[in-house]
Amino acid sequence: MDNLAQLLEVLPPHIRAELEGIDRVHELLEIVLDLGRQPEARFPDGFVYLSDDFVTREDLDYVVKRVGQFGQDNRAGIERTLHRISAIRNRNGHIIGLTCRIGRAVFGTIDIIQDVVESGRNILLLGRPGVGKTTMLREVARILADQFGKRVIVVDTSNEIAGDGDVPHPAIGHARRMQVPRVDLQARVMIEAVENHMPEVIVIDEIGTEQEAQAARTIAERGVQLVATAHGNTLDNLVLNPTLSDLVGGIQAVTLSDEEAKKRGTQKTVLERKAPPTFDVVVEIQDRDRLAIHHDVATTVDLLLRGIEPSPEVRVRSPEGTIQVQEGAPRRPPEADAPDNRFDARPPEVHGDGGGGARAFVVPRDVRSSGRDGQTPPSPSRLWGGSRPARIFPYAVSTSRLQRALASLPVPVQITQDLDSADMVLTIKGQYRKMPKRLKEAERRGVPIHVIRSNTLAQMEQFLERTFLSPEDASALMEAQRAVEQARQLARPVELSPQSAYIRKLQHELIERYNLRSTSIGEEPNRRVLVLPEEIR
Repeated sequence: MDNLAQLLEVLPPHIRAELEGIDRVHELLEIVLDLGRQPEARFPDGFVYLSDDFVTREDLDYVVKRVGQFGQDNRAGIERTLHRISAIRNRNGHIIGLTCRIGRAVFGTIDIIQDVVESGRNILLLGRPGVGKTTMLREVARILADQFGKRVIVVDTSNEIAGDGDVPHPAIGHARRMQVPRVDLQARVMIEAVENHMPEVIVIDEIGTEQEAQAARTIAERGVQLVATAHGNTLDNLVLNPTLSDLVGGIQAVTLSDEEAKKRGTQKTVLERKAPPTFDVVVEIQDRDRLAIHHDVATTVDLLLRGIEPSPEVRVRSPEGTIQVQEGAPRRPPEADAPDNRFDARPPEVHGDGGGGARAFVVPRDVRSSGRDGQTPPSPSRLWGGSRPARIFPYAVSTSRLQRALASLPVPVQITQDLDSADMVLTIKGQYRKMPKRLKEAERRGVPIHVIRSNTLAQMEQFLERTFLSPEDASALMEAQRAVEQARQLARPVELSPQSAYIRKLQHELIERYNLRSTSIGEEPNRRVLVLPEEIR
């Protein structure tokens, strides 16, 4: 569905007549009208001139008068179509060039990733301009709204997803559309969509600023499925982009001890992922029929930061319409290929759902395939379910840092120096490789041994979060932590989202550790925590 006739109607008659005589007009990508140059019709494999005459100001005015109003982003449209007309202006603000891009609703574009879309996870689409990101995004909105009956909101910054005008294009199906009055207000409209319209899915085109990245994280933490596009061709581009790296967890520099740096064979300052990724899955659109899918963004980013080049799953649509899947396997850099008698050359297997601090729990090869007594080792988040606090025996792990980590998280844990009373052992990768006498003794007794990569506060916090908190608990505590900062900065109460009694208890404990007070307000099931600033204590 391309509504091409409606676009041709806004073009000057001599240019329109030339276009109508082209056999392959159905392949047309865009029409370029630049003042003082020949008009061009651009196709996937090149372009053709549409006239021997140069474009005049009258030609440009003819088009401008017949399309919608240009916004601050210099984009306009044609009502009830998906076409986009973008303007180039001179330094005085006068239009001297137009790019008329053909918008098409192509059905069947997401069959290649339909299983990913149906999974309910947050999906980020990457790819060069013109590769079909918006087309795919549009169909995602339609499929989720019409076939799965979900409440879908499209945040349409430039009216490119659902077309120009107040009535959205039929290509988005039953999904609703929120227009954005100015580009710089997109982040605000994203939050407004969640707060006012109770969506199950939010669809966004072109996340491009730090504010929008933060808004996306807020949406994801509220349990709303997020499907979006962003600038960049590959996941590597996103990791190195300081503005958008938060979409995949962000990056922070960590300083290692001399001993740890020597063991790793790295410099003392290394990069690590800072937080759980906003998006669970990243899809790199290499061309219209070839995609690369990173199903676990957290693990992929950790591999990149460790110098291991990940190989995503590649899916190719054949001319007959069949989907071919090529499984990827991470590739280590040459210096990492040295044999090791305890750890595989493969990347560490990470237990958990790929979020948060999953990278802090490394399972050595000899306990990877089976647990003790030949059973599959349980997920870290289920290793402790006792009524009393779990006792952790730290071996070669800084006790003071572990205490600081415990102080920042309300988890049921005690530190013990007695291996006989310990429920688990926490050590670092270098010590586990050596397997000293104390660890061998713990292994012989059947005491679970947990391994973190390095002796840092961040690694310990992530381990505790993954082991003793569910993803829902962790998300609620992150919300409480941000609320503490807001209450201090704004000097006013901050209200959290409704939670169960148990999670509210965790939030109260966390807020108290920051020397602030809190109270619960509202009635079940909407009872929630209110963080009070210092002035109201």
